[in-house]
Formats: sequence, structure tokens, C-alpha cells
Amino acid sequence: MDPIPPFIFFVFLIGVSSRAGEARQPFACDPRDAATRGLPFCRASLPVPERVRDLIGRLTLQEKVGLLVDNAAAVPRLGIKGYAWWSEALHGVSNVGPGTKFGGDFPGATSFPQVITTAASFNASLWEDIGRVVSDEARAMYNGGTAGLTYWSPNVNIFRDPRWGRGQETPGEDPVVAGKYAASYVRGLQGTDGDRLKVAACCKHYTAYDLDNWSGVDRFHFNARVSKQEMEDTFEVPFRTCVVEGKVASVMCSYNQVNGIPTCADPKLLRDTIRGNWRLNGYIVSDCDSVGVFYDNQHYTSTPEEAAADAIKAGLDLDCGPFLRVHTEEAINRGKLNEVDINGALCNTITVQMRLGMFDGEPSAQPFGNLGPRDVCAPAHQELAVEAARQGIVLLKNHGPALPLSPRRHPTVAVIGPNSDVTVTMIGNYAGVACGYTSPLQGIGRYTRTVHQQGCADVACAGDQLFGPAIDAARQADTTVLVMGLDQSIEAEFKDRAGLLLPGRQQELVSKVAMASKGPTILVLMSGGPVDVTFAKNDPRISAILWVGYPGQAGGTAIADVLFGTHNPGGKLPMTWYPQDYLSKVPMTTMDMRSNPSRSYPGRTYRFYKGPVVYSFGHGLSYTSFVHTIADAPTVVQVPIHGHHGSKNTSSGNAIRVTHAKCNRLSVSVHVDVHNAGSKDGTHTLLVFSAPPAGHWGPHKQLVAFEKVHVVAGAQERVTVNIHVCKYLSVVDRSGIRRIPMGEHNLHIGDVRHSLSLQVATLGVIKS
Repeated sequence: MDPIPPFIFFVFLIGVSSRAGEARQPFACDPRDAATRGLPFCRASLPVPERVRDLIGRLTLQEKVGLLVDNAAAVPRLGIKGYAWWSEALHGVSNVGPGTKFGGDFPGATSFPQVITTAASFNASLWEDIGRVVSDEARAMYNGGTAGLTYWSPNVNIFRDPRWGRGQETPGEDPVVAGKYAASYVRGLQGTDGDRLKVAACCKHYTAYDLDNWSGVDRFHFNARVSKQEMEDTFEVPFRTCVVEGKVASVMCSYNQVNGIPTCADPKLLRDTIRGNWRLNGYIVSDCDSVGVFYDNQHYTSTPEEAAADAIKAGLDLDCGPFLRVHTEEAINRGKLNEVDINGALCNTITVQMRLGMFDGEPSAQPFGNLGPRDVCAPAHQELAVEAARQGIVLLKNHGPALPLSPRRHPTVAVIGPNSDVTVTMIGNYAGVACGYTSPLQGIGRYTRTVHQQGCADVACAGDQLFGPAIDAARQADTTVLVMGLDQSIEAEFKDRAGLLLPGRQQELVSKVAMASKGPTILVLMSGGPVDVTFAKNDPRISAILWVGYPGQAGGTAIADVLFGTHNPGGKLPMTWYPQDYLSKVPMTTMDMRSNPSRSYPGRTYRFYKGPVVYSFGHGLSYTSFVHTIADAPTVVQVPIHGHHGSKNTSSGNAIRVTHAKCNRLSVSVHVDVHNAGSKDGTHTLLVFSAPPAGHWGPHKQLVAFEKVHVVAGAQERVTVNIHVCKYLSVVDRSGIRRIPMGEHNLHIGDVRHSLSLQVATLGVIKS
């Protein structure tokens, strides 16, 4: 979700009517209301579609129009209260949207690490666990009258360009990881109780949205030119997975245009793809005032009534903003729209509200009605926030090895840097009010004596006035920890970065401190996006580098636990760290992922870019060493095709259309032995890449599976990885058609390679 233009902000000031901490009164169908409790839409025993039809049939046109916006109007004659649809839960219950507020019995909520940090864990069960905790706290706050039940999270856009200020909100640059994150987090939020919803999640921003404000181009005016190939291969993947596998209850369309059409007015995207092909069971909502944006800023339609009609007929169900409430009735009067179109939109939104139990009377008598203040900031929830931060920390460099530190060998640690004692910085954006904080300085102070100097007044680090005391501290201490990096003043919504280097004079401070340090120098980087720290990577005086993302409310505890070896790091980078000079070759407005040597365009992400990097996607060290061995894997896989598809109609360049293959249960099982050859227990992130046969249209490699496995020192564990052939061994041709290349696919697991030959099955044999 996004900040609202000032002229419409007043609309959102009346979102939550209950005072903080009050028990919530029924949204509708109050059993004490004799006028409504017997109406069909209030009878929970009836099928939801029947109840929805009954309610819509009772509404006047004016009442219907009042329900088309996020600040939905009350319908007092039917006992229905007003409702603020907009709440956020990107990495914890947030008060960014007007549907949720803190105070009274709910002064804060557990603030988990920013999504890019949690993505570095490559731990799908952790992502679902976080979603489950967040929805517990959201339901508890709803029961207490301080929150809604519709949360416009997660953000599953692809981190396409390293400058993007909102890359921190995403699961990174890989479409498979983003999709897996989306489905896992959504399951945690929404629950798994059939059609019943614990809360309603929303995958956003659909689609090809990954530019906020760069070089005079902003998201309100940007037209993303995307080929059919790139759309199918990259941008659609996480949203399709979110809807089809995660069964998300909502999708949000974005501000930008795609190929000249605003996403919120494109029936091919909304009606045909999301609701048609993917069968969304839920509603489609606009980013805030997107309908107004494509009328006022993009001038896509001649009149506001045409804009309202285009959006609703394209498949939009709910407008974040007042535009549809102001202009929809007149659009009907002018013949641009029919009331039946409004009914269709309301059917989708009201169905979600009924699946949430909002028309089932007393909240306390419903599932999750027992959740309350004790379930927010619960000790187990806060411990999960610590664990999530630990798992998301990535060890980039460890020369010597200098880490882990020892309180005995390092009784005094100089803690230096503009992020060394921060709190709010650690929770990134779209955060709420945390339960409490542990800063890096506080975390390290639990292990050893500290000497603290900021070195820079803030991350902008415009001057060197504070360098002297920092250098003196490093000379005296047994080791030095520099906590540097970025914050929301450098990368944020509507603030894309100009470059990838550390801001201001941070690099100078790091180098001078490292030169003076009596003991080893450890660089800790706090950031959402990648940072070009080539200088530190190559400086032998900088012994170790940690990337901690934005590690959440307990970030300092997790950082210290990794520094002192209480936790053995196992995180891997979910995005490529490019050198600064990469930026001169890739305008942020160029959406192409694939390289184009004829115009010196290097491509984007590990899948298509082959140039120099600072650190690669998937990079991450451990305090121990792991050795992979493939214990068992097929060498040939037969791909059966439907009998009515002959080879001429099926293949192109010896690649089978996915729609022509018998994909059900067509998977490859690879059994990998992971041996811990070091002296410390550790959790290993197993990344499985595949390189398709040469000469096709695919990436030079693609992540096809990832698993976490804990292995004690000296022991070995077997991990079974299942690779769905149609999903993960397919590529997309230039026409946007997904195909399975026949021939040799090479699996990469660390340093181990395994060749897999795909062949067209003649007798329906799946594999041999």
C-alpha cells in the first residue's frame, strides 16, 4: 500500500470506530437486533453465495456505491457498520493503514524482520509461522476493536533493479522464491480451515511494478513495456503462485501502466488472468487512488465516469480512495456502466467479509474469538522474531576466520557506526509499533564490555567530525564492530537510490577505523537493497562482513548471537549484489530481464546477468563447512504428452508445450546427502539450480528447489528434493508460451553437478 495524495486523505480518518481496547461489537447481524438477525444474509447456516445474493438484493444503488471504496459506508437500516478495508501486515501488524491503530490494551505488536531479510532464510516453514503469528495478533486486535481483518500484504513484486526503494519489502529477485514466499506467508495469515478465513491477505502490486521515483520518472506516470516472454517468465510467476497455491483472498493492481494500459483498467490482467485463468476466490483492489491516477495523471480516459466504468468492467472490485464513490453512480446514469457490474464487484468483497465471519454476529463466539491482548507481543511471538532475524543474517566474508568472536578473547568491543544503536531503523517500512527493541549495541553488550562511538551522525555521513573518537575507540578495543548501511532516508517508498555505494563518507570511516583497529574489524551492513562494498571485500584488514537486512525489533540480539557464535549463520542472499558501474548500463525504466549484447545491455538478476558481481545470489557462508553428494537421482525422465497432440503441434525447437504435457505428478526426486565436515552444528540452506539445454529461450540457470536441513558437526543428513518438471524445468519462448526443452538439463547443488535428460515418452512412462 502507498501514501495517499493529500486531497483524499481526509476520507481515511474515520476508519476504526471503536476506542482502543474495547471489545468489538458485531460488524453486522447483531443477535440483539431483532430487525436483522433473522434475515437470510445473517444466517450462518446458509451457503455463503446465497447469503451474499440476499444482501446485495436488499441494497439500494446509493448503498452499493458506498461499499465500493476502502472506507466503506455503513448501512444502518440493515445493521451494517462502516468498515475500513485498508490494514497492513507486511512483517507484523502495522498502523500504516487506517484500519488498524495502537493504544490501550494494544500498545504494539511483534515486529518481524523486513521481508528481504526473512527471505534470506530460504525457510518456507518459517515464513508460514510468521504469518500465523501475525494473524493471531491481528485477530486479537480485531476482537479488541482496534484492527480490521483485511490486510494488504504481502508485496511479491520482483526485486528487478537494485536501486528500487521498495525492494526491501519483497522476497528478492527470484520468481520461484517470491512465489513460494507468497503462498507460505498467505497460508499463515489466512489459515487452512477450508473456505473460512482467519484474516484476508492480499498479494500486491500487480504487475511489473518496481519503480517508484527515478531520474524524473515516477510510478504514477510510468509505462512498463514488458514482452509476453518476460511477463510469463518473471512478473506473473509470484502472483500466479499466490493465487493458485496460496489461495489468497485479494490481489492489488498497481499504479503503473503495462504496455500502455493502466493495470487497474486492463481486463486482460484483472478479469481474464487473475479471476479467469487463476480463478481468484476473492476481490481485486486498487492501489490507493490508482483509478484517480489513471484519470488525473495518466489521462487515460476523457471523463472520470469513463475511468470508473473502465476499472469496474476490467474486474476491479474495490477502490482504495474515493473515486468510485464519487463517480460510479453518474457512470451508470450516462450508460457507461450497469448496476449488474456493481453487483459483481460487491459479490466478491462481501463474500470475503462473510468468509471472515463478519456477518456471523458476536466476534467472541466465532473461531479465534478467544484471542486478546495476551496474544499480542506474547513471549513465543517475540522469540520467533529473534529466530527469524538469526536465520536471515548472511555471512558474506569471514577471513581467518575472525568470527565467531569470544568474550574471553575479545573482552572489549568497539561498536561504531550510524546504525550501531538504532531501533526504528531495524523494522524498515510498513512497520507498526514494536513490542520493544534490542539495538546492536545492546545485543553486543550482553556478551562483552562495549565502547560506543557513532562515527557518523546519521547514515548520510556528510562530515568527519565524529571520526576521531571512533578511530580512538578502535585502537583501544580488542575487536571492532562497525554497523553501517542505509535506512529509510536512503531507500524507501517513492525514494529509489541513485547509487549502490555506502552513503556519504561511510566508506572512509570504515577504512580508517579498520586501519587503526587493534583487533579484527567486523563490518555489519544494515540495508534492504544491495550495497557495493567491493572495498571491504578486498581489504584484508576487514576480517568479516555480515548483511543483516532490516532485522526487526530484536535485531540486536540476533546480530550479537551470530557475532559470538551462539547462532551459526545460514542465510543466503536473495538478490544479486552488483558493482556500482552496473547501473550505467541498465536504465531503471528498461524492463527486459534478458541480456542484449547488440546494445550492450547486460541483463538482470542471476538468471540472465553473467557479468561481475560483488556477491552473487545465494551467497552465504557458515561457521562450519558442508559437503553435498547426490545419493540418488534419475538420469533420464520421460515426459508423457496428451495423445491428441502430435509432435508437430507440440514441439518448437525440440521443446514441448507445457499445456500438451501430462504434468500431474511429473516430478523428479533428487536425494542429496549433506555432510557437516566442520566442528560446529549448523543449518544448511540447500539451493538447487537447473541449467536448461543450450539454444533455448530460458535463463542460464534457474533456482528449482530449496530446502533447510540441520546437521550436527561430523554428521550427515539426507534431503529429498522434488522438482516438478512442468513448473521448474520449463522455459518461456518469445511468444510467452511455456515449454519443456527436451535434452540435457544440468542440476547444480553447490559444487556438485548432475545431468538429467528429458525425453518425449512414447508409452506413457514418466521416468526411468
